[in-house]
Amino acid sequence: MTIGGTDVAAPAPTREPDEVPEDPKAARTKARAEAKAKSTALADVLAPVKTRTTLAQIVQIFASAATVVPFIGIVELGRTLLEPGPVDTGRVWLVVWLVVGGLAARAGFAFLALAITHFADLDLQAQLRIRIADKLGRLPLGWFSRTSSGAVRKSVQNDVADLHYLVAHAQVEATAAVLSPIFALIYCFILDWRLGLLAIATVPLYALTYSYMARDLTAEMEKMDKGVARISATIVEFIAGVAVVKTFGQTGKAHRRFIDAADEFNDDFAGYMGPMLRVQAITTVLISAPLILLVNLGVGYWFVDKGWVTPIELVGSTLIAMILPTALLTVSTAVHTRQQASAAALRIADLLAEPELTVPENPQVPAGHDVRIENVHFTYPPRLGVPSGVKALDGVSVELAEGTVTALVGPSGSGKSTLATLLPRFGDPDSGSVRIGGVDVRDIASTELYRHVGFVLQDVQLLTMSVRDNIRLGRPEASDEQVYDAARAARIHERILELPGGYDTVVGEGAHFSGGEAQRVSIARALLADTPILVLDEATAFADPESEAQIQQAISTLMAGRTVLVIAHRLGSITHADNIVVLDRGRVVEQGRQDELVANGGLYASMWASYQAGTTRQDEKIALGAVDSDEVAR
Repeated sequence: MTIGGTDVAAPAPTREPDEVPEDPKAARTKARAEAKAKSTALADVLAPVKTRTTLAQIVQIFASAATVVPFIGIVELGRTLLEPGPVDTGRVWLVVWLVVGGLAARAGFAFLALAITHFADLDLQAQLRIRIADKLGRLPLGWFSRTSSGAVRKSVQNDVADLHYLVAHAQVEATAAVLSPIFALIYCFILDWRLGLLAIATVPLYALTYSYMARDLTAEMEKMDKGVARISATIVEFIAGVAVVKTFGQTGKAHRRFIDAADEFNDDFAGYMGPMLRVQAITTVLISAPLILLVNLGVGYWFVDKGWVTPIELVGSTLIAMILPTALLTVSTAVHTRQQASAAALRIADLLAEPELTVPENPQVPAGHDVRIENVHFTYPPRLGVPSGVKALDGVSVELAEGTVTALVGPSGSGKSTLATLLPRFGDPDSGSVRIGGVDVRDIASTELYRHVGFVLQDVQLLTMSVRDNIRLGRPEASDEQVYDAARAARIHERILELPGGYDTVVGEGAHFSGGEAQRVSIARALLADTPILVLDEATAFADPESEAQIQQAISTLMAGRTVLVIAHRLGSITHADNIVVLDRGRVVEQGRQDELVANGGLYASMWASYQAGTTRQDEKIALGAVDSDEVAR
C-alpha cells in the first residue's frame, strides 16, 4: 500500500482468536431483556391511543359474538326443515331474520371498531411526526452530522407508517381472529363435545410446527430492518454527491457502498424469507381447507354412524372448523406485524430519548463578545463505525479577544471542526467551558446565543423558499432594503436580479445557484444577521478562481469588526490572523502569530513548508500548461 506517496509493506494479517460461544443462559437473558425493551417502547409509543384501541377491541367482541349466529341459524334451519311433518314456516322465517340480524350486527360492530382504530391511527401518526419534528428541533446540531439523513427519514416516514397496521388493524383483527373461533367452538361443544375436539384436531400440530420453525426469525427480521436503514443512507449519500462523483469519473466507486449495502440486504432478505416460506408451506398444509374437510367429514361420518351426532350437527361443526385457517393465519400475520412494528417503535423511542441540549433555567446575556475556551474535553458519542470513548478534544484552552481573528489549523482529525462547533453549541463539552462575555454558552438561551454567534460553513444549505427569505432566515423582520444591502455586500445582488423572479424566486425551482453563488447567499444571510461573533469554515477551499475572489471580498466585509474563529484549510489565507492555534490529536500544541510559529520550527512550520512547496509545484505546472488553473482550484 502507499502512504504519503511511499510504498510500504502491508502489515501481516493477525490471526483472530477463536470466538467464544455465547452462553445459552446469557443469550436467553439478553433476548428477554430486548423483548422487554421492545414491549416497553411499543407501549410508550402507543400510549396516546391506548384507550381508543381498547374501546375498539370491546366493540369487536360484540362483532365476534355475532359471527356465530349464522352457524346457529344453519343448524336450526336444518333441524326445522328435516323434522317430519309440515314445515313450521314461522320458525323458518324467525331463524332467517335472526341470521340476517346477526350478519348486520357483525358488519356494524366490525365497521365501528375499525373506524375507531383508523381515526386513532391518524391522530397517532400526526402526534408522532410532530413530536419527532419537535425533538429534531431540540437536538444539538452535532447530532445531525453523525446521523445520516436516511436514518432520520426512515424514523419520520417509514417507522411511523409501520405502526399503521398495528394501530388500525392488528388489535381489532387479532381480537376477531381469537374470539370468533372461540365463540364458534363453544357452540360446537354445546352441540357435542366430540365435534368440538374434532374441529380443532389439526390446530395443535400447526401450533407446535410453527413455534418450532419460526423461533429464529426475529433476529433475521432485525438484520433486515438494519439493512433497509443502510440502503436508505447510501442512497441519500450517493444522490447528494452525484455531481462530484461524475466530475471526477468515480461513478463505479461511488456505487460500491450502495451495491454492498444492497447485496448485504439481499442476503439478509433471503435468510429471512427462506425459513419463512418453509414455515408457511408446512403449516399451511396442516390448516388447509381440504385437510380440515377430510378430517371432519371422515371422522364425523363415524360419529354419525355411532349415533352420537346428527348429520346436520356435523355439517354445522364442519363449517365452523373451516373458518379456523383464516383465524390462525390472521393471528400469525399479526405476530409478524407486531414484531415489525415493535422494532419500528423501538427506533422511534430511541430517537425521542436522544439527549437534548440543556435549557438554562435562568438564562443570562453575555456582557461582551470575547470568547474563552477553558480546559475543554469532548468525547465522540458512539455511532456506526466510531466506537465510544474516542476523545476529540483533550484539555483545550483558547482565548479569542473581542474583535480579533483566531485561526484553527492542524492535521485532519486533530479536532478543529469539533472545537469550532462548540461555540455555536452544536454540542456541549464533557467538561470545561466555552464562555462568551464571561457567560457559559450553556447558560445562554438559544435565541440569544444565535444573536451573538453566526456561522458560515462550506456545506451550504439553502431552503426551498424564496431567495429573499433564505437571506433573512436569521432576521425575519429585516426590510427588503436591508436584504438588498446584505446581498450587495456579499457580491450576489446582481446575480439574484438575473433570476426569473428576482428575490422572490424559489430556490430549487427557478433559482439554481453554483457552489460559489450559494456560498455568497449564505454570507449575505450572515451579514444580515449581523452577529458580533462569527465561526467561519473557510468557504473558498473548493471554489473556482472567479468565485474565490468574490467570496474573499464578501468574507472580508463579513469579518470586519467581529470576533472571528476560522477553520483554516489553506494556510495562505490566515497569515494575517491575530492568533493561530495549532491542534494535534485534540490538544493545543502551538499558538501565536504567523511569523512566531514559523520561527519556532514546530508542527506549524512543517505544515507551512509543505504548503509552500505544494503551491510552488502548482504554479510551475500552471506556467508550463500541464494543468488548468480551474482544475487546481477544484
